Amino acid sequence: MNNFCVVILAAGKGTRMKSSVQKVLHTIFGKSMISHIVEIVQNLGPDKIMVVVGHQKEAVKQDLTRNGVVFVEQLKPLGTGDAVKQTGKILKDYRGNVLILCGDAPLLQTKTLKSLLKLHRRKQPAVTILTALLKNPFGYGRIKRNGAGEVEAIVEEADARPEERRIKEINSGVYLFSAPKLFRSLSRVKPDNVKGEYYLTDAIRILRDRGERIAACLAKEPEEVLGVNTPADLEIARQILTRRGE
Repeated sequence: MNNFCVVILAAGKGTRMKSSVQKVLHTIFGKSMISHIVEIVQNLGPDKIMVVVGHQKEAVKQDLTRNGVVFVEQLKPLGTGDAVKQTGKILKDYRGNVLILCGDAPLLQTKTLKSLLKLHRRKQPAVTILTALLKNPFGYGRIKRNGAGEVEAIVEEADARPEERRIKEINSGVYLFSAPKLFRSLSRVKPDNVKGEYYLTDAIRILRDRGERIAACLAKEPEEVLGVNTPADLEIARQILTRRGE
């Protein structure tokens, strides 16, 4: 499972946690959420693990000092696309794949990420997206497919038409990109949105517009893709991990 690097996004404030503690540092069973994520991806044997830090960067670094990760700083909170772009200085000549995930998703499982890697290597697309089927997909970007079942677009909740909002397959925010294609498309992303941010999903749209293939790997257990954004989410994650016996 080599020839890929990991980028974990951990620069955001996470204001909905209503806490002075950086969101990814909230703990489950005495271990920070981002530590859970790092241990999960370490099981895959990546070439390198990078963590993009910003808000409370020193606290995040201190939490992960013994994990052998490389830290990359995002100076301004300019969105997920900008966060990933900061790793380009390290990965500019890398020809493998880049697995991107968020530091607030402690329910992901190694077996699911292995399935993502396996599918990507078999199909050789520009990017493979980890998706899930949710009974209530409200708030998530929807995976829009064409008649052949190929991924056409990720449609954000705010931009979705009524028929698109009925789609149950959602974007988990976990991606496996071809590194050269990732950074080429990121160089073309513009902050043409209300927040003035650079969205990683725009890089996927650019790839699709250029005729690149976009694949999707469906998570068998939808709960895996749930991010922790509130204290209530943290308690749900704790209950799920308890049920798994982790």
